[in-house]
Amino acid sequence: MSEIEYVNLAASHAKACEELELSVFATIDAQDLYHEAELIELAAAFPEGNFVALDDGRPIGMGLGILLEFDFDNPNHTLRDIEGEGGLGDHDPDSPWYYGTDISVYPEYRGRGIGRELYRLRKDYVRSANKRGIVAGGVLPGYANHISDMTAQEYIDKVRAGKLTDPTLTFQMSNGFEPRTVLPGYVTDPTVGNNSVLIVWENPDFDAEAESA
Repeated sequence: MSEIEYVNLAASHAKACEELELSVFATIDAQDLYHEAELIELAAAFPEGNFVALDDGRPIGMGLGILLEFDFDNPNHTLRDIEGEGGLGDHDPDSPWYYGTDISVYPEYRGRGIGRELYRLRKDYVRSANKRGIVAGGVLPGYANHISDMTAQEYIDKVRAGKLTDPTLTFQMSNGFEPRTVLPGYVTDPTVGNNSVLIVWENPDFDAEAESA
């Protein structure tokens, strides 16, 4: 097997990363996903918090995000609410939360620890920057098989309790993320009723005093 290299997002990766996301999330409306121009903007504004996995120079996985305030008392939102028109949304380097906008790996590269490494790189960034943690809207691909049997929140609760396994949410939970609540209408994906789940990882090394200073 080839050696996978991990680098910060650069403008030169933008086209291939657009193709990666469109391929991995084929059931999601393309308008909800990143486009090349937005990825170029993201690479210019926040390269240190965005990571790409390369196989012989070709992007085969990525973990992306921005920094923002997040209102946990009013958690409902869409991915486009976060990314805005240009992909950066309300990104602010001084904001306390890292919002994970994308994590994706080509299917043929799964099982090699690439997704786990991308999660680790984002967590390491959050620790080094003393951010409060990571929040994201997680996809629920397994819900497509249960959409006629239960609500999305019921499905999330069963996955959380270990009664069901979801290809994405179960993996995220194994990486320390807590599923909080359903996000209706998060993206346009009829296979899962347009539902996603709010997931949160809190930085165990967060220093509130240093943040205040």
